[in-house]
Amino acid sequence: MRSTNIKPISYLKANAAEVLKHLAESREPFLITQNGEARAVMQDIASYENTQETLALLKILALGNREIEEGQVTPVADVVRRLRAGKVTAK
Repeated sequence: MRSTNIKPISYLKANAAEVLKHLAESREPFLITQNGEARAVMQDIASYENTQETLALLKILALGNREIEEGQVTPVADVVRRLRAGKVTAK
């Protein structure tokens, strides 16, 4: 984050339309401060949605890794054999 993207809340209040335009065009987040301390991060909606999708994928990967560690896996050969025999059931 560039230092030019660190703004006090008073700047946001006075320049909300400009901040939103900058967010949409640059896709660089703003750090909003209050009394000199970081309080919030603003980002454009497309970046936010991408972040949420990435987090969801990471959660799925973490869940898969946990299942592997706990031994909750079925070898592919067994799954294929059961599919061909028509014996696959949901967990």
